Amino acid sequence: MVETDRALQELKKASSDDAIYKNAGSVLIKAKKEDVLKELEEKKELSNTRVMVLGKQETRVKENLKEVENKINEMIRTMQAGGSSSAGSTGSAGPRSLG
Repeated sequence: MVETDRALQELKKASSDDAIYKNAGSVLIKAKKEDVLKELEEKKELSNTRVMVLGKQETRVKENLKEVENKINEMIRTMQAGGSSSAGSTGSAGPRSLG
């Protein structure tokens, strides 16, 4: 996005008589200023849309991660509560003598 913004700024500074070139793979080709402006504006708009979509996806992933974390913590608490009470009762009984 930063590159696109810089290119747009420079292109807007250029006069209509200046030669404008654009990348076509590893080659630069001469192009009309209006066409390049239009392409860069579309590229910028697409980038903004992608940023918004990725932001929403990031939010959803964070929410899902938080839910899973809460479930795991709850399972751990349940296991610790159940494990410590049964260990205490078994440990207090001790071995029996038959005598």
